[in-house]
Amino acid sequence: MSAIVLSLLNSVPVQSWTFEPEGVVRIGRATDNQVVLFSAVVSRHHAELRWHEVNGWQLVNISANGTYVEGEAIKEIAVANGMVIRLATSGPKIQIAVKT
Repeated sequence: MSAIVLSLLNSVPVQSWTFEPEGVVRIGRATDNQVVLFSAVVSRHHAELRWHEVNGWQLVNISANGTYVEGEAIKEIAVANGMVIRLATSGPKIQIAVKT
Protein backbone atom coordinates (compact mmCIF):
# COMPACT_ATOMS: atom_id res chain seq x y z
CA MET A 1 0.00 0.00 0.00
CA SER A 2 1.26 3.45 -0.73
CA ALA A 3 0.06 6.91 0.25
CA ILE A 4 0.80 9.90 -1.95
CA VAL A 5 0.29 13.52 -0.86
CA LEU A 6 -1.10 15.61 -3.70
CA SER A 7 -0.56 19.33 -4.21
CA LEU A 8 -3.71 21.29 -3.38
CA LEU A 9 -3.22 23.49 -6.42
CA ASN A 10 -2.83 20.98 -9.22
CA SER A 11 -3.06 17.46 -7.67
CA VAL A 12 0.58 16.72 -8.53
CA PRO A 13 2.28 14.20 -6.18
CA VAL A 14 4.63 15.96 -3.76
CA GLN A 15 5.47 13.20 -1.26
CA SER A 16 4.91 9.44 -0.97
CA TRP A 17 5.26 6.51 1.44
CA THR A 18 4.99 2.74 1.01
CA PHE A 19 3.80 0.26 3.66
CA GLU A 20 3.55 -3.49 4.06
CA PRO A 21 0.07 -4.93 4.74
CA GLU A 22 0.26 -5.25 8.49
CA GLY A 23 -0.74 -3.34 11.60
CA VAL A 24 -1.65 0.33 11.64
CA VAL A 25 -0.35 3.31 9.64
CA ARG A 26 -0.94 6.56 11.51
CA ILE A 27 -1.38 9.87 9.69
CA GLY A 28 -1.04 13.26 11.37
CA ARG A 29 1.08 16.25 12.32
CA ALA A 30 3.00 14.59 15.20
CA THR A 31 6.40 13.12 14.39
CA ASP A 32 5.46 9.71 15.85
CA ASN A 33 3.12 9.06 12.88
CA GLN A 34 4.25 7.01 9.88
CA VAL A 35 2.84 9.72 7.57
CA VAL A 36 3.72 13.17 8.92
CA LEU A 37 2.01 16.20 7.38
CA PHE A 38 2.75 19.73 8.52
CA SER A 39 -0.53 21.62 8.17
CA ALA A 40 -2.39 23.68 10.77
CA VAL A 41 -5.67 21.84 10.08
CA VAL A 42 -4.15 18.36 10.40
CA SER A 43 -4.48 16.98 13.93
CA ARG A 44 -1.48 15.56 15.75
CA HIS A 45 -3.05 12.12 15.23
CA HIS A 46 -5.60 12.56 12.44
CA ALA A 47 -6.40 9.22 10.79
CA GLU A 48 -5.29 5.61 10.70
CA LEU A 49 -5.02 3.03 7.96
CA ARG A 50 -5.65 -0.34 9.61
CA TRP A 51 -4.88 -3.69 8.02
CA HIS A 52 -7.43 -6.50 8.45
CA GLU A 53 -6.65 -9.98 7.10
CA VAL A 54 -10.24 -10.42 5.86
CA ASN A 55 -11.23 -6.88 4.84
CA GLY A 56 -7.89 -5.41 3.75
CA TRP A 57 -7.05 -1.77 4.50
CA GLN A 58 -9.59 0.36 6.37
CA LEU A 59 -9.36 4.16 6.80
CA VAL A 60 -10.44 5.39 10.24
CA ASN A 61 -10.89 9.04 11.22
CA ILE A 62 -9.60 9.81 14.74
CA SER A 63 -9.68 13.63 14.48
CA ALA A 64 -12.26 16.20 15.51
CA ASN A 65 -11.28 18.04 12.28
CA GLY A 66 -12.62 15.16 10.18
CA THR A 67 -11.44 13.04 7.28
CA TYR A 68 -13.29 13.28 3.97
CA VAL A 69 -13.81 11.05 0.94
CA GLU A 70 -15.54 12.67 -2.05
CA GLY A 71 -16.55 15.58 0.18
CA GLU A 72 -18.29 13.35 2.75
CA ALA A 73 -17.06 13.02 6.33
CA ILE A 74 -16.18 9.42 7.21
CA LYS A 75 -15.71 7.53 10.45
CA GLU A 76 -14.41 4.32 8.86
CA ILE A 77 -14.33 3.18 5.24
CA ALA A 78 -12.75 0.40 3.20
CA VAL A 79 -9.78 1.66 1.20
CA ALA A 80 -10.21 1.45 -2.56
CA ASN A 81 -7.27 1.63 -4.95
CA GLY A 82 -6.77 5.22 -6.12
CA MET A 83 -9.11 6.80 -3.57
CA VAL A 84 -8.35 10.38 -2.57
CA ILE A 85 -8.92 11.49 1.01
CA ARG A 86 -8.80 15.00 2.47
CA LEU A 87 -7.71 15.72 6.00
CA ALA A 88 -10.09 18.37 7.42
CA THR A 89 -12.32 20.37 5.10
CA SER A 90 -9.42 22.43 3.73
CA GLY A 91 -6.40 20.23 4.46
CA PRO A 92 -4.06 18.19 2.31
CA LYS A 93 -5.28 15.53 -0.10
CA ILE A 94 -3.80 12.05 -0.01
CA GLN A 95 -4.22 9.44 -2.74
CA ILE A 96 -4.03 5.83 -1.62
CA ALA A 97 -2.80 3.10 -3.97
CA VAL A 98 -3.38 -0.52 -3.01
CA LYS A 99 -1.36 -3.21 -4.77
CA THR A 100 -3.05 -6.59 -5.00
